[in-house]
Amino acid sequence: ERVNAVVAGARHRLDVTQASAAGAAAAIAIDRHEVETVRADLEQQMQSHVRTLDQLPTAVASFDRARRLIYSNDAYAKLWQLDPRFLEQRPTDGQILDRLRAEQRVPVESDYRAWKERLFEAYRSPEPIRHTWHLPDGRIIDVVAHPNPKGGVTYLYDDTTKAYDLQTRFNALARMQSETLETLHEGVAVFGSDGRLKFSNPAFAHLWRLDPEELTQRPRFDALAAKCRALHATEETWAALQGFVTGLNELREGFTRRIERSDGVVLDCTAQSLLDGAALLTFVDVSADVNVERALTDRNKALLAAEKLRNDFIHHVSYELRSPLNNINGFVHLLGEDSTGPLNPRQREYLGYVNKSSAALLAIVDDILDLATIDEDALELEVSEVDVEATMRAAIEGVQDRLAENSIDVQIVAMDDVGTFRGDAKRVRQILFNLLSNAIGFSRPGQTVTLAVLRRETEIVFKVTDRGRGISPEILERIFDRFESHTAGSRHRGVGLGLSIVRALMELHGGRVLIDSAPGEGTTVTCIFPAHAAHEEAPLLAASAGGAE
Repeated sequence: ERVNAVVAGARHRLDVTQASAAGAAAAIAIDRHEVETVRADLEQQMQSHVRTLDQLPTAVASFDRARRLIYSNDAYAKLWQLDPRFLEQRPTDGQILDRLRAEQRVPVESDYRAWKERLFEAYRSPEPIRHTWHLPDGRIIDVVAHPNPKGGVTYLYDDTTKAYDLQTRFNALARMQSETLETLHEGVAVFGSDGRLKFSNPAFAHLWRLDPEELTQRPRFDALAAKCRALHATEETWAALQGFVTGLNELREGFTRRIERSDGVVLDCTAQSLLDGAALLTFVDVSADVNVERALTDRNKALLAAEKLRNDFIHHVSYELRSPLNNINGFVHLLGEDSTGPLNPRQREYLGYVNKSSAALLAIVDDILDLATIDEDALELEVSEVDVEATMRAAIEGVQDRLAENSIDVQIVAMDDVGTFRGDAKRVRQILFNLLSNAIGFSRPGQTVTLAVLRRETEIVFKVTDRGRGISPEILERIFDRFESHTAGSRHRGVGLGLSIVRALMELHGGRVLIDSAPGEGTTVTCIFPAHAAHEEAPLLAASAGGAE
């Protein structure tokens, strides 16, 4: 009989047993207070463990030696989608597996019975047994079966699907990166913070003629540098690389260095620090590029020398031609004067031919000299206020003989307030002279050439228009090229420098020249000058401005 009693002022629970025989009675009382206290503590501790297990994401299920469920946490029911009422019935381990198999929640096995028996070996094993289950729904479950001293088993189930997927993707990415590095033509080497080689691709061994087997032994940088010095002995390079590889500062500044080896190979080396304190070295063979660059440099020097020689020759020959031409012109004018003596009509005609030919040759020499001077950037504009109307009259005066000879008129179209603009008056006159000469050459007798000028905002626009045969599109594309001369069925003859001179002088003024022509419709050449000289502080002509109006 269990009774409560007060012993020494404290409440105790006693188990009392009494017996009587032959008129005598005996009783024994056993104090159960400490046992009850320990039992209460154990129950409280067990409840605490249960609450802790219920908070874990890991599914936990414990079975006794009879393989009956004695405990499972909430994660277990959630993982396997089991009804709590079913679990309250304390099913056996086998019954739970059979139910999960029917619902296709355990791995599909060809011999399910044998698979289940292998799983139950945990009840007889002294050590934990691990399994990995690949479920039909794609999940991956890690299972650990822990045997307990009383013959039961506690199962731990972890859903590692995400971790496995991440690991798979990481491995695939690492494999892809490794394969990519191995196929690169650039040599790649990664050294750890201890100065030992952690990774290198085949190109690195090939570029430095190293044994790939030795590289797998993770040699130190100084050992590799000693082998590479046979191809590049410059100590400064290896000292810089070794200082970078073995430096303790994680914020090391990367650098690029060109390495010219004794065998003629040229490498570009780039050193970069990695987050874990490692150092990345890459080597790119740029021998072909360097050789091409050197060849191009040498060729460019040769071309510059040849161009200088050509310009010197042109200047020399042009100046040498000027002297006899000037003498010829002087003597022609002298012979044409009455004071020299009378000339018969035929002699005067021949003298006129000589005068025209020498003047034409002198103009060609002047054009060649101007182009050569422009090519050398030696032609400087004498900028001043250019009187537009006076410049136009001077240009027309220069072609009066051609106008009279070809019976061609010139029509001037000018605004009343065109005024002046900043430029080189001599060169502007030369531009208009060349354009008028071209227009006269492509015009037929009796036609009219128009010279127009207008001012619009910050621009002065000259237009020279003829009504000749026009220019075909294929010729128009190269009309400004030097020595491009096309008669287009006209009487025009020339060496093809007039328009080249025009474009070059327009560019010096910061302007531009446009040409509009079509076969049978004549030609209009438009020259657009900025109202202020190109080198002066003034609004410059916009590159996107429209063409001739």
